[in-house]
Amino acid sequence: MSTPDERVVAGLTCGEVLAALSDFLDNELETEKRQRLIAHVRGCDWCERFGGRFGKIIELLRRELHEAEPLRPEVAARLRERLAETRR
Repeated sequence: MSTPDERVVAGLTCGEVLAALSDFLDNELETEKRQRLIAHVRGCDWCERFGGRFGKIIELLRRELHEAEPLRPEVAARLRERLAETRR
């Protein structure tokens, strides 16, 4: 659903770009959608600013998680159990 000020650039709305941003950063988009998303961001100053900030945050989180000590097995098991409960 679009908002009144949402733009359509390169055939994608800002909402569609936001919904696909994580997949874009994980390099999980098909080539055509990836190219359309890039074209949208180049033509939409709001998405360019937001996407840039979002990308930097994800990059920092990945770096921190990569450098962090691994979870103890019992902590990891509790976390997996809690996440499974949340999905139900």
